[in-house]
Amino acid sequence: MAGKKAVVIFGATGDLAQKMLYPSLYFLDAEGHLPEGLTVTGFARTDIGEADFIAHTHAAVVERAGKAFTEEAWKKFSARLHYCKGDLDSEKDFRALAKTLDGADDCLYYLSTSPNFFGKIARNLKATGLAHPGARVAVEKPIGHDLASCRRIEEDLSEAFSEDRIFRVDHYLGKETVQNLIALRFANAFFEPLWNKESIEHVQITVAETIGVERRWSYYDSYGALRDVVQNHLLQLLCLVAMEPPASLDPDVVRDEKVKVLHSLRRIGSDEVERETVRGQYRKGFSDEGTVPGYCEETGGAASETETFVAVAAHIDNWRWAGVPFYLRTGKRMPIRSTEIVVQFRQVPHSIFPHHDLIANRLTIRLQPEEEISLQLMNKTPSLDRGGMRLKPLSLDLSLSDAFKRQRRRIAYERLFLEALEGNRILFVRRDEVEAAWKWIDAIIGGWKERDMKPLPYTAGTWGPSSAFALTERNGHSWYE
Repeated sequence: MAGKKAVVIFGATGDLAQKMLYPSLYFLDAEGHLPEGLTVTGFARTDIGEADFIAHTHAAVVERAGKAFTEEAWKKFSARLHYCKGDLDSEKDFRALAKTLDGADDCLYYLSTSPNFFGKIARNLKATGLAHPGARVAVEKPIGHDLASCRRIEEDLSEAFSEDRIFRVDHYLGKETVQNLIALRFANAFFEPLWNKESIEHVQITVAETIGVERRWSYYDSYGALRDVVQNHLLQLLCLVAMEPPASLDPDVVRDEKVKVLHSLRRIGSDEVERETVRGQYRKGFSDEGTVPGYCEETGGAASETETFVAVAAHIDNWRWAGVPFYLRTGKRMPIRSTEIVVQFRQVPHSIFPHHDLIANRLTIRLQPEEEISLQLMNKTPSLDRGGMRLKPLSLDLSLSDAFKRQRRRIAYERLFLEALEGNRILFVRRDEVEAAWKWIDAIIGGWKERDMKPLPYTAGTWGPSSAFALTERNGHSWYE
């Protein structure tokens, strides 16, 4: 049937699909963004019928949507839902999926599975004719475990789909504040002349989580914080902060500038890892939940050398950023949940206020838990003191939740689904981006192995090993917490 549209979610009963993907599609449908006639088919090994699957998805959507849930919108959305039980290794099951899709010629396949299955899925989609010219595929990060495995997966994907039909997902790129970073930099004239080594002293990017690995232990233990977060989320944020102004918002023009940043990253190998990186693993400690177990205790005490914390001092060797350190930090079981970018400006070259220690300007872009932008400035306090001006640092604050009170805070995947359905690739990662990132990460991992750098212990509920503070302090800087 010509013009029939479909979304297929592989791994449809998993946490990501149930907590993020289906609720995102529900919201898009409720607001009229999904085309008429589009079907949403879940594919998974779970042995349940379609009615039970829809009931299970209903519960997940109700929980995620909260007060925004309505039965009227659900009734409309649930009419789109189908379920196909199948094994990702079975070509026969993919042929059954093809029958369920009933000749849909405009398809988006979303691979919400372990990266180990990406190649198998792509091969079966090709073998059964489902990778037709009207089909696109979206794959979750991380793609592979290192550069070599990444390239094997990419080869399988490219055998089935052309590059313009492959959408590599980093959900951070769907966040409003991340997109607003582009607007902040390139839609405001006063930032660009200061956005360089002459005015900026250093940059900090932090992704901190209060939770442990929980049910993801088996997956996480084979990846760790460097591969799971630094390789994608942190490097993507670094690229958006550091890239040159693109000539336009054409997807490839923007991604060209991001790749240049990745190619300019100074290699951190065996000679540099002990100075420029820190590995950590949380031990038993405390959080808002009370006493929490250590990483190895979460599976009954199995020994592991996987890091749950990483800090890196990255350097971009180009004319704009030479000499400006970019401090990257991520960890599990941190004191607070926070994702933020801090741009620390340099001190004024000469102070005319002899009785004051001036605090340099600082731009903070918060992605979570709240989406906010603040700029710290020195300001005169209201007073009649004869001893001279009294100064105090104050913030100019932009809170997206306050500025747009009537608008619901969206799930990042809503924007990503909408762009993928429309074939717009600006919020997705290109193959050479992924490979350049893995090349840089592989050098660090190789250095850790060569130097036998095992994770240092840190107590759950703290900001990581003490050496993470030395990483910044040796340059005269401190983490903002």
